[in-house]
Amino acid sequence: MARTTSSSTGGPSAPRNRTPQPLPRRRRTFGDFVKAFLAFVALAALVFGVPGALAYAVGWPLPGGAPSLDWLQQEITVGTFINVLTVVVWLAWAQFTACVLVEVKAALSGVGMPGRVPGAGGSQLLARQLVAALLLVGATAASFAPGLSQFGQSLEGNQKPASAASAQQTPGGLFGQEQAGSAASAVAEQAEQAAAQAGSNAKDGDTKYYRIQPPEGRHHDSMWEIAERHLGDGRRYKEIYQLNKDREQPDGSRLSEASLIRPGWIMEMPADAHGGELVEMPDEAPKVSQDVKEQISDYAKSGDHQQGGGQQGGGQQGDRDTAHITIPEQRPSDAGKGQGQQETPVAGSQSEESSFGLPEALIGAPLLAAGLLGALGRRRRHALWQSAMGAVGGRRGMEPPTPTGGAADVQDALLVGADPEGVRLLDLSLRGLAAALAEESRALPTVYAAWLSNGDLHLQLAQPAGRPPAPWQLGQDQTFWMLARTDAERYEEVETAAPYPGLVSLGTLDDSRLLLNLEAVPGVVSLSGREADRAAVFASVAAELATNGWSDRMTITLVGFGQDLTPLAPNRLRHLDDIEALIETMEAETRQRRGALGAAGHDSVLTGRTGPAQHTRWAPHLVLLAAEPEGDDAVKLAELAADASRLGIGYLVGTESGDLPGAAWEMEITPEGKLLAPLLGLELEAQALPEAQQRAVVELFVDADPGEGEGAGSAGSGRTGATPPFLVDVTEQGRPAVYARLVGTYEIIGLDTPDGERSPLMHEALALLLLHREGVHPRVLSSALWPRGVTEDVRDALIDRLREWLGTEPDGSPRLRADRSGRLTLAKSVVSDLDVLRSLYHEATQGRGANSRAVRGRMLTDALVLVRGPLLADRPQGRYAWLTHEIIDAQLPLLVADIGLALSEFHLEKGRAEKAIEALNASLNSAPGDERLWNELLRATHAVGEPARLRQVAADLVARSGARGVPPRTEALLDELLPTWRSGLTAVG
Repeated sequence: MARTTSSSTGGPSAPRNRTPQPLPRRRRTFGDFVKAFLAFVALAALVFGVPGALAYAVGWPLPGGAPSLDWLQQEITVGTFINVLTVVVWLAWAQFTACVLVEVKAALSGVGMPGRVPGAGGSQLLARQLVAALLLVGATAASFAPGLSQFGQSLEGNQKPASAASAQQTPGGLFGQEQAGSAASAVAEQAEQAAAQAGSNAKDGDTKYYRIQPPEGRHHDSMWEIAERHLGDGRRYKEIYQLNKDREQPDGSRLSEASLIRPGWIMEMPADAHGGELVEMPDEAPKVSQDVKEQISDYAKSGDHQQGGGQQGGGQQGDRDTAHITIPEQRPSDAGKGQGQQETPVAGSQSEESSFGLPEALIGAPLLAAGLLGALGRRRRHALWQSAMGAVGGRRGMEPPTPTGGAADVQDALLVGADPEGVRLLDLSLRGLAAALAEESRALPTVYAAWLSNGDLHLQLAQPAGRPPAPWQLGQDQTFWMLARTDAERYEEVETAAPYPGLVSLGTLDDSRLLLNLEAVPGVVSLSGREADRAAVFASVAAELATNGWSDRMTITLVGFGQDLTPLAPNRLRHLDDIEALIETMEAETRQRRGALGAAGHDSVLTGRTGPAQHTRWAPHLVLLAAEPEGDDAVKLAELAADASRLGIGYLVGTESGDLPGAAWEMEITPEGKLLAPLLGLELEAQALPEAQQRAVVELFVDADPGEGEGAGSAGSGRTGATPPFLVDVTEQGRPAVYARLVGTYEIIGLDTPDGERSPLMHEALALLLLHREGVHPRVLSSALWPRGVTEDVRDALIDRLREWLGTEPDGSPRLRADRSGRLTLAKSVVSDLDVLRSLYHEATQGRGANSRAVRGRMLTDALVLVRGPLLADRPQGRYAWLTHEIIDAQLPLLVADIGLALSEFHLEKGRAEKAIEALNASLNSAPGDERLWNELLRATHAVGEPARLRQVAADLVARSGARGVPPRTEALLDELLPTWRSGLTAVG
């Protein structure tokens, strides 16, 4: 939620006044000097007097020589006892002296909280009080040590303050009350103006303040916890940060990073803050001392509320109907300077682990990466089924080609960067909104842009459209509809058309990601900049539109670039050679869409998407034109684009000059990767897909398609194909050191079960490594195990524990190792039943079993015995989410079916139909939808010569086929084997 404050004149919002306010000085009293003098005497006595007295009275307490066994038999005298006590006193003195040095350093530097001396406790508290009292006469105590004003709180243990102001009430301690008062005075005289300002804002609600609390034990106050307690959502800490950034605090320092706050600082809170620790009106808060009232008042004055809150679009705020894009959170005046780059990188950020060399552009584009990864998985599954069903000339085996080089890096970057859950929630949210509006007989509003900010979705409307349907809420004004992530997670799938399929990611601003609705722009969107930079942006837009998960049907026309991108989505992407062909095509489509809208009685495609024909019409057509049109072509394009938003057509056009006729929104991509749109008030970190990564992505998709003529032999039998990437020795001599059963219940033989809560995580990591014998990138491993992110040290600690758990080979080498690229690989002595299954089938059909019938039968039988159920049948809910990115769920049933078919053929060669039926039924348990198994089962049952049994199998097949009906090839086979099958099904049922 953004917070806005209007001026008295009703003018537009403006940046806050950041003018530093002079800190007030508290006049020292005679009592202050007395206390300082006494503190000096006490410190001198404790730091210098104690060691001097010990040295004079006792001397050196430790023995003068090396200890011997005779000492143990000597009598303990009074002198021995005194020496022991002297050593204890010396240790206590050393600890106290360390506390004094730590407190003096912290007080003089004024940076951070004083460090903790181990086991000091009361000694450090006493040192803190004495140092503070001594320094009191030289300057305001708060200027020496942040949080010094609240040192007495630690005497009370876990005592909770009644209010933010009560934190200043220091309970006891040497000079405790005086010290608290002096610290409060450091910010105190700032409050009368805050009270007056609060009165001036009373019509909008009282301004509220919070005072950062001192640490309690190991717990330190944080902005996240403050937002969680007083705003109901820790993710709203950004609002508190923006309200207080760069304002001078009581100790003279300023808030520059949200994670760096100090006890005693004052935070202005958003208007809807609540809770007992807040102070609203200092003059009406009976428990707040006069000093604290003045602090808050003076702090409020430094915010200069009369000039409004953070920038919200500047002077163009009122021009809402002219497509102005505004970030849905309050921004400071310098938000456009790339503050996000100055923040500490989090786990998985692009700056972290750059030495691994993964493409940062894809890691930083979670929606694009999720779309590409999902489309690639679908392509690979389709290729498997094509190969299995004999749709291509040869078999490629159960594994897609293993990517290498740049393609491998790109695939890893997709796995690390993808956010499929974010895509799913975005799709559910948009379709849920469309369904809710349809129930209320309301049209879809025109959406210019969507912002994804900390998981929440903000839609920016072209114009106000009333209150949104629940659980959507109004955002910062009438043109923003907002849906919290927690509400989006409760959405269920609905049968409605995608309302805004033209949304596409352009880049990020701070923690917010902008998706521009290309089909809603009232005119052309122009993009200027260097040709290579423009091409990277165009490629990113094209790839995301072609593979995103929040659209249904779509046409994307690429002109002047992208011919090699068409393999990403051949049904969506089309390429035209020049502008003339584009204008001819779009003139015809514009006429057709205008006529269709008029005939249907719709004023725009948005109303058509909520009607009865929502799934069959009004799909968007988005044009991406990389080369700048000239002369008459530019004018014709502008004329076509003038009415395009109503028709569901969008134009993104590249330009060298930056001056394009009919351009409604003008953007520029800089060599530094910034996407600038000054008239829209935007400066984003651009999302781009550079040329090298384009080629690698296309290579992944091309390699996923089944090739013609690869391998030889019968596609139906599946006896040919590529060699599996990892083969094990299936003889008696090939016993592995570690054996994992993945097909069925997950079991590990050869290792002790790890103790503690880390065991499930280590089992999951081992399963991922076993399914990828080619190696797993460490960042892929961490993103799979911790989808929400994890720090590098935690990931490395897990890898170390996993390496220790797996142990070493007889030669001492670890069973978990890293290859030259840094990817983690397993030794050959670590084997899974899936590895054995693949190896047995390969040996039976292409190895020794190809020339030996006995070997082939034994290996196929052994392989089928290994199939105990689905992959990782007992995996816990909520874990192994990375399996959604894999194709093993398609590979394993096909492999089991191939084994069953080969074993059935083996038995039928000798006329053992019952054995063949047994093998086929075992395979159907794992691959119940495989048409090949059903066809062979019909043939084997027919070979038995029992018509009633054949009719029963046919009835089971028809029942399983359901509304789809029996496949054509199976239907033809039934007509051949059982001509009366149609008439006999009712009797069998």
